[in-house]
Amino acid sequence: MIIDRFVALATAHAPGQEVRQAAGDVGNLMRGRKLSGRPVDFSHGDVDAFLPTPGASDHFLEALAAGGRQAYTEYRGTADIRAGLSEALATFTGAPVSADDGTIVTPGTQGALFLAVASLVSPGDQVAIVQPDYFANRKLVEFFGGRPVPVTMDYLCGSDEAGLNLVQLQAAFEAGARVFLFSNPNNPTGAVYSKREIVEIARLAAAFGVTIIADQLYARLLYPNEAYAHIRAAGLPAERIITIMGPSKTESLSGYRLGIAFGAPAVIERMEKLQAIVSLRAAGYNQAVLRTWFREPAGWLEERILKHQAIRNDLLGVLRDGGLATREPQAGSYLFPTLPPLAVELADFVRLLRHQAGVIVTPGTEFGPYPNSIRLNFSQDHTEAVAAGQRIVEMARRYRRRGPPHAPSNCNLASRA
Repeated sequence: MIIDRFVALATAHAPGQEVRQAAGDVGNLMRGRKLSGRPVDFSHGDVDAFLPTPGASDHFLEALAAGGRQAYTEYRGTADIRAGLSEALATFTGAPVSADDGTIVTPGTQGALFLAVASLVSPGDQVAIVQPDYFANRKLVEFFGGRPVPVTMDYLCGSDEAGLNLVQLQAAFEAGARVFLFSNPNNPTGAVYSKREIVEIARLAAAFGVTIIADQLYARLLYPNEAYAHIRAAGLPAERIITIMGPSKTESLSGYRLGIAFGAPAVIERMEKLQAIVSLRAAGYNQAVLRTWFREPAGWLEERILKHQAIRNDLLGVLRDGGLATREPQAGSYLFPTLPPLAVELADFVRLLRHQAGVIVTPGTEFGPYPNSIRLNFSQDHTEAVAAGQRIVEMARRYRRRGPPHAPSNCNLASRA
């Protein structure tokens, strides 16, 4: 029984695990000509291409100099850091945040997600989960004995909405799901839920007594002229929502492993009790880096967003011109292209990409039943990312299934602009 629980936690395609993407037994296909170009790892962002926020290392060194006073903080995080964060997060999300009983600092947003799911899901519980969505959502629910109830998102044909099937969401709640777990912006597609969708999610959750775990990790990397609606400001009772954010991705602070969960005090208390057993606290010295969050130099965030937008646009053009149906992300740094029909299995194509094209991607099967998709994190060097995208297109042509020409629908390729 214990072995079965851990099967759901496969890590072969997690960022940094590319060494496990071995060539495998793909026969004569491995004899194909290698494509030239610098290796690009699209499984995660490149913190050398986008440096951490200014002053982050200075705050870390100051905390190190403070010694034990900073090393051993409260389990839920340093009090004055939580106080500063609660003010910034309340302003950002449009709803009050309690520093005392409504906020916890965790070892990364992954740590926050683990603690939140563990605090709300018991064996047999039904949990509504979006497809596609972040790969850890389903894995954690299954690990804790919950039963994922998929709710589909028609992301390719979305325009100003994410495309969530609200009829399916209501049906999941009617069938007994009392937790809804989703990311906004969506990981892997970059879709942002419209205000209408968010208000309806909140209405349904309130009507059925559902608690929401909202992963808003990329909410700050919102592209110009896009609108964002925070679920915690949509009228849902405060005790019914946990929001997860962190300075990991947009701010290139992934190496410090810092996450923040805020919201329902009863759930935060459970999360703290569990954190005290699992990891004690987020690393004390690292917590000091949070003093730079929401306090970046003027114009710094806007410049970072524009640079990502330029990469997004160029890479999106390469993929679409190559026949890969791809939604234009409204936020974040992910693309989730659909490949043409291939003569090889997706797992083999991912390995071939690495060995023949020097490109590492995450297979779409990590995010749901998407055996014809791959996820790319385009927070990379601009020139190298576009070149790697061209190699992906070439590999898709090389290994496409022979037959009638593949013609994605206009819906799939249409720009939202």
